Amino acid sequence: MTEVRILRVFMDPGGGGGNALGVVLDGRAVATERRQAVAAELGYSETVFVDDAAAGSIRIFTPGAELPFAGHPTVGTGWLLRDLGLGGSVLRCPAGDVATWQDGDLSWIRARPEWIHPITRAQLPSPAAVDALTGPPPGEGSYYPWAWIDEPAGTLRARYFVPDYGIGEDEATGAAAVMMGGLLGRPLEIHQGVGSVLHVRPGPDGTVEVGGRVEAIGTREVDAA
Repeated sequence: MTEVRILRVFMDPGGGGGNALGVVLDGRAVATERRQAVAAELGYSETVFVDDAAAGSIRIFTPGAELPFAGHPTVGTGWLLRDLGLGGSVLRCPAGDVATWQDGDLSWIRARPEWIHPITRAQLPSPAAVDALTGPPPGEGSYYPWAWIDEPAGTLRARYFVPDYGIGEDEATGAAAVMMGGLLGRPLEIHQGVGSVLHVRPGPDGTVEVGGRVEAIGTREVDAA
């Protein structure tokens, strides 16, 4: 059996919300052909397999597919590796190298908008219109509806429906936050799901920085064989 660390990523200031994340620190104990099944068994929107903590080498799986990059897994894994004294200044995923650091109570990453998997954006007229949705439109497998809460302040409401990757609705989506940061080119505070908060700001050379609060909430075991 192999241990999985469970985190919540992108909590609000009061400790609410947050997207659950599984992190297998001994990723090499799980064969490549077994990882997709493990992610599906765990059932989190993403599970990270750490192949080399010191080098920051990771792979990211949803219940339905592997992703070359994802936001809440890198925010959470960077925080965990730093918390355990195992590294955490850079994560190397198939899309590229992701800088990660801590600033106060926020764990940050820096990523490129062109790494983001296809997402259909839909700006709606109000947060209430976003809240009223019960799912994506027919035929949409990666659908991100959003609306301004306070446009001058850069605060917005969003949700993300992802049946393409085996996720009904994602509680907090760092990749979509990178996408929105690249689209709008300004600091943002995104309120997603039932209570998650994501902080976004432009980075150097066309990158986007995304930060959020993280905590460890427990462990599970999976059969690595």
